[in-house]
Amino acid sequence: MGIEKLKAKLYKIIFEADTPSGKLFDIILLILIVISILAVMLETVEPLAQRYGHWFYLTEWAITIIFTIEYLLRIWVSKNAKSYIFSFFGIIDFMSAIPMYISGFIAGSHLLIALRALRLLRLFKILHLSSFVGESQRLTKALKASRHKIMVFLMAVIILTIIMGTIMYMVEYEEGSGFDNIPKSVYWAIVTLTTVGYGDIAPVTPLGQFIAALIMILGYGIIAVPTGIVTSEMSKQEKVHTNTQVCPFCHEDDHVDGAVYCHNCGNLLNPDE
Repeated sequence: MGIEKLKAKLYKIIFEADTPSGKLFDIILLILIVISILAVMLETVEPLAQRYGHWFYLTEWAITIIFTIEYLLRIWVSKNAKSYIFSFFGIIDFMSAIPMYISGFIAGSHLLIALRALRLLRLFKILHLSSFVGESQRLTKALKASRHKIMVFLMAVIILTIIMGTIMYMVEYEEGSGFDNIPKSVYWAIVTLTTVGYGDIAPVTPLGQFIAALIMILGYGIIAVPTGIVTSEMSKQEKVHTNTQVCPFCHEDDHVDGAVYCHNCGNLLNPDE
């Protein structure tokens, strides 16, 4: 098998999930990411770190080496390596592997290992299976189409919380209930409007409690508004049938089924065929 044929075959396995070998590759990566994240989490538990810290360390180094090899293979098989290296997932792939090497050679850099959690972002790419691509496209388009409406809504909510916080300050500041200034009162309004309710500040006057009750009820209605906006836009979107084929030149994905050319750069999607 020639080098170019080998690169073409590896490209389909590594970058695409429509083939059995590509799906198997993604499943293996998924398992490794889950193991890696569990190791990161469990090694922060002191009793487990003392007892199994050595195994956590070896596991992380093994997974880091595997991801490093995968990262280098992605660069090697790409027809435009620079495009992959500086792409979003290319940067994520690099940053999720480099902390272990830095922590191994530079003292005091072990905190950088927390960057390994960035591997979770790779799940978006790994789970980019053909059955979900069309729906993700619809959701992305709906979010883009509704962004102006959502921004106006958020501005209205911010203005409302400032007004309600100022009113609560005027009502409660002499009662010693925690409404010591307007910023703190606005913080309370945000916590109450979002129905979080930490309970660190609470009104004590009847008027303040009445206003608080109104804000709580209003919060339930406000939470539903962004959902309704996005849902409305999604209903307008036509379902797009796409696949997981990745352009070897610009690494754009989400191409329509049967596409011959990349919708981003215009190059052939399968130049070796």
